[in-house]
Amino acid sequence: MIVTKHHLYTIPGFSVRRGFCRDGARRWFAAHGLDWRAFVTNGIDSEALSATGDGLALALVAWARECTSRGPRDG
Repeated sequence: MIVTKHHLYTIPGFSVRRGFCRDGARRWFAAHGLDWRAFVTNGIDSEALSATGDGLALALVAWARECTSRGPRDG
């Protein structure tokens, strides 16, 4: 499954507003050796995010799965 920037910017529950911030996400991608520009353009395979073992990445993958399973609506 491909996780997209839409998922990144709409994930609920981590602050007052929905989504993770772009600057923090960009730094997170760099710290994990992942290509931010490729992600923004094409998304990233959920396996690559899961492989980091990071709780935020795992939450993002779960959110993308939820969005995919329920179809286009909020997320």
